[in-house]
Amino acid sequence: MTEEHQHQEHQHQKPKGSGVVEISKSTLWMIISGILGILLVVSVFTQGFGIVRENSGGYIAQPSPGPSPSPSGIPPGIAVVNAKELADDDPYTGNKDAPLTIIEFSDFQCPFCQRFHDQAYGQIKKEYIDAGKVKFVYRDFPLESIHPYARKAAEAGECADEQGKFWEYHGKLFENQQVWSGAGESEFKKYAQDLKLDSEKFNTCLDSGKYANEVSKDLADGARSGVQGTPFFVVGSTPLSGAQPFASFKAAIDFELGK
Repeated sequence: MTEEHQHQEHQHQKPKGSGVVEISKSTLWMIISGILGILLVVSVFTQGFGIVRENSGGYIAQPSPGPSPSPSGIPPGIAVVNAKELADDDPYTGNKDAPLTIIEFSDFQCPFCQRFHDQAYGQIKKEYIDAGKVKFVYRDFPLESIHPYARKAAEAGECADEQGKFWEYHGKLFENQQVWSGAGESEFKKYAQDLKLDSEKFNTCLDSGKYANEVSKDLADGARSGVQGTPFFVVGSTPLSGAQPFASFKAAIDFELGK
């Protein structure tokens, strides 16, 4: 063996106990392929990593961070919003001819929507809805990717509305959100009984998916109007996003009424 050959052979030998682990190219590619496969599955199930972000006031459903809202508060891509045009034939409370209409796009399983119901809705009802100044319309925007029972809860609300008890049922769902979020449709039927609805009619309505298309229409209208999460409100022509305090609604309502 030549001296040069011995020197090259020495360079390719690893000393024992050096702590170096050699991985063949085929094994390395298997590891890389496995990681890429996992990332692909995660991406599919989250629709691009981050379909839903949670902030302090609500759930925001979007595939990626978008531009900041304009100074007027109108979400990007919305030229004009008009609550009266968004009212459709959905459940409402208050004077149907009130000077101001408020639309709420909401999700019964959303904790921020529950927060609005518990903290601000009562004051809005007392000062503006009951006073005949505001017509308040509820529209469904269930975020199914994180709230598995939200869509069926929305359908249950529509079935209750069919029997003239939407707002009573609306209150039941928010008051018992933590209960039915873990139990599902059996609770929806129980609440119908509690409110003395025709149980057979209600159960048939819910089981048949009678109002599935109505809920889908609300979702589509909301998306076209720039709704990116729940709760979302259109106060006349002023959009408000998240479970804002009553003071924020009061400012928007008074501004719209003073136009």
